[in-house]
Amino acid sequence: MTQALPSGRPGPAGQAGGQPDAEPAGRRALPYSALTACRDALRAEWMKLRTTSSSAWLVAAIIVLTIAVSAAAAAVNRCPDGMSCPVDTTKLSLTGIQFGQAVVAILAVLPVCNEYSTGMIRVTLAATPRRPAVLAAKTIIVGGFVLAASAAAALGSLLAARLILPGHGFTAARGFPPLSLADSPTLRAVAGSVLYLALIALLSSGIAALVRDPAVTIGVVLGSLYLFPVVAAFIGNPTWHRRIERYSPMAGLNIQATTGLKGLAIGPWVGLGVLAIWAAVALLAGGLAMARRDA
Repeated sequence: MTQALPSGRPGPAGQAGGQPDAEPAGRRALPYSALTACRDALRAEWMKLRTTSSSAWLVAAIIVLTIAVSAAAAAVNRCPDGMSCPVDTTKLSLTGIQFGQAVVAILAVLPVCNEYSTGMIRVTLAATPRRPAVLAAKTIIVGGFVLAASAAAALGSLLAARLILPGHGFTAARGFPPLSLADSPTLRAVAGSVLYLALIALLSSGIAALVRDPAVTIGVVLGSLYLFPVVAAFIGNPTWHRRIERYSPMAGLNIQATTGLKGLAIGPWVGLGVLAIWAAVALLAGGLAMARRDA
């Protein structure tokens, strides 16, 4: 005669009242910790950036500064009657991108560096222990903001130049058709300029995670952007001058060129690829530094 086991108590396998072994907790925790942590990190970074007043001002500054500089560049250029004007009007209309990138760098640096300078990064990492997920979330949210602002800035710059340039001699009768996204080189230049600024944001986020100090990081990013062209201007050796133009981060600005492509030091899309490599290396270095160093 067998004795019944109390309900709920584990017993030998196959015996009445026995229960199967519970699944190890680690198996069920893995999907949660990997996927949900990333989702929660994205939600947290979205709330931080959206509720910070400086972010809204910086996004507005990207749009306003880029359009203002592009409009000014279009306004000061003229093509007098009886003269040939070898001007790439599409590239001219996007001049403001070179100045807007400085504001993009500041916008991308502050979400990372401010948390380190205030000590809030400890709270962030306590809520999301997976440090690569934190950096990825910050980068994705900032990148989304920059993409939206850059699209508005590039389209506004193109529209401003389209309205200004015909009055300064850049007319269809003289070989300068109206600027339009229906023209594939113009579309490539505008879309590429948006991607260029997004890559600048990724580059800045990676350097911010590596350096941590906001002032130093902004200096390093702006130096890496603007120092190479200055150095190239003072180099008399054509070979080294061309190498600097080919491998500097601002080689990505060749994406704006629609004329004289054979004379470029590097092609439009290849130049953008060079910037993408810079951004990838910076993010990798920043991610490793964030994972290995104390907060």
